[in-house]
Formats: sequence, structure tokens, C-alpha cells
Amino acid sequence: MSLISILKRKNRKSLFTTPSHDGKLCIYHKFYQWYRSDISEVDAYNPEEALEKAEAKAAQIYGTKSTDFLINGSSSGIIAAVLTACKRGEKLLIWDKSHPCHRNAGMLTGTEIVEYELPFNEEWGVFEGLNNIEALLDKHSPKAIIVTSPSYEGIVSDIPKISEACKKRGVYLIVDEAHGALYPFSDELPESAVKYADFTVQSLHKTAGGINPTALLHCNCELDTKSALKMITTTSPSYPMLSTIEANINYLNSKKGRKKIAELISEIKKIKSELTNLDFYGDDITKILVKKHGLSGFKLSEIFFDKFNIEDERTNEKSTMLLTGLGTTKEKLRSLLRLKRI
Repeated sequence: MSLISILKRKNRKSLFTTPSHDGKLCIYHKFYQWYRSDISEVDAYNPEEALEKAEAKAAQIYGTKSTDFLINGSSSGIIAAVLTACKRGEKLLIWDKSHPCHRNAGMLTGTEIVEYELPFNEEWGVFEGLNNIEALLDKHSPKAIIVTSPSYEGIVSDIPKISEACKKRGVYLIVDEAHGALYPFSDELPESAVKYADFTVQSLHKTAGGINPTALLHCNCELDTKSALKMITTTSPSYPMLSTIEANINYLNSKKGRKKIAELISEIKKIKSELTNLDFYGDDITKILVKKHGLSGFKLSEIFFDKFNIEDERTNEKSTMLLTGLGTTKEKLRSLLRLKRI
């Protein structure tokens, strides 16, 4: 029985267990259905077994040895991966501009944190992918390395090449693929790291339709992530949130979900082909990195906001980025055609 079906089932037992989670109490009516589904670990439901089966099914879908559902964001997945792969005093390589959770993971584990730099694209104001992996590993001999791919702006590193270099040297590869949760479900997007990295973290809530802060931790090595996750995760999980992860993965893997992603990509291609007055860049088409000759990225962002009522996701001195994903409608994308007037 799945988590989704358990939450749909009507319980006929009188629960003298945690009373706030018996499906009867509702303090804030706007979330009435959420309260009804907010069950706890009781024999009447046995959600632990359903969660175990849901995660096993997810591992089959992604082709991993294990996949863990996360309800504390990708940050918890990164921390759990480092806690699993590294011991105190061992070296951990992280990008010097990486998400704070990378450094936090090293600090919590007690590793020696070594920072590396990425090449910077002056023309677009963004960092490129990691391209000197062999030299980096040979110089520092780390126990693990964290690679952010894709970057916020959709720049992807050569993960198969990086994985090969890491395996030759016995280095664990952790890929922060928080912004690439759609990758396993479309051949038109960059190849996902899930089948190459020892650990891959994805945020469902950023672009893949998940609620905040649902995410996934994939493992493809001999190590077990469960012990590390128990150290940093509540023993009273939210089963409504966990069930949305199960439903989210099922949708992404369905014909309907894959078709939705394909339609999104197709529409973005059409829009970009018509906006000949603007320049585009990046490896991930769903992250529309754009610039206009003669305008700074900040000025372009200002024009988007003030003149066209468009709020971008991220801006730098040279370019700005419009983030899309599940939830970005065709109508919203077609509204970008107004940018022909810039």
C-alpha cells in the first residue's frame, strides 16, 4: 500500500496516541485536508512500511541503489551525504561560491574543507562548469568532492568525466543537482548525475512541482545513508509531505508528466527563436539566461520589472535569468514575446 492510498483510507480505530495526529483536530481551517492527513506512526496506518516501499520504487525509477525522501530540503541531503562519505580530518573539496550547506556539511563532519575555483565567463557574468578535475584531485587527494551541477543559471559540468576521475582515485562524488530534478525525465535536458555520482541531491520544490522543501537524496555506492539521515532528521516526519514526494515522482515518471516537460521545452524553444533581439546562453533550456547588447543585466532586469511586469529569478552585471519548470504555463511563456519591444 502506498503512502498516498494510506492517507486516503478512513481509519476506524479509536486512537489514544498522539492526539494532534488523529485526523480529527483542525485549528487552521484553510489547511483542513492537511490536518486530516497528518497521521503519526500508529498500527492503524503503518506508514513506515509504505514509506519504505515508496522509496524502493523511487530507486527503481531513478536507477539508483537507494533514494531517500527529504522533507528538509536539498541541504539536508548534502549534509547526510558528507556525513556518510567522510570522517573527521579527511579532506572535502567544495566550490568556493557554493551553497552554504556544502560548508556546513564539512563543519558538522569535522572534515578539512578545501575550496576550489571555477572558471568565470566574463561575457555572461556566470561561472562555468568544473573542467580541471584530474589536477584538482591529484593536488589535494580528498575523500570526497561536491560539485554543483547545474549551477543556478543552468551551467552543467561533465559529470560522467568527473565521475570517472573520482572512481580511479577512490574519491566520493557528491553532486548538488538541486536545480536539475527534471533531468531524468527528458532527453532534451542535460543528463542527470544520478547514474554517475555516488550521491546526488535534487530539489523537487524548485522546478519539478514539489512543495517546499521536498527533495531527494540518491545513492549509487556501497554506503548506507540511513544512519546519517537519522542524525539530522526528525523522528516525527510529516507524512502529508512525504506522500507529495511519492506523488511528485509518479507524475514526473508518467506519460502525462513527461509530456508536460516536453511541451515546456518546446514552447521555450519557440519563444527564444522569436526573440531575435536578445541573446541566450546556458546548457539547461528551462533556465532562460538572457542579455541585451548595450544594457547591463541589472538594467535589463529593471526593464523587465517596470515595463513588462516580469520578475526574474537571478541577475548579475551582464545577464539575467528567468526560471521555468512545472508550473510555468504556456500563457506565461507567450507573454515573453512582448520583450521584442526592448
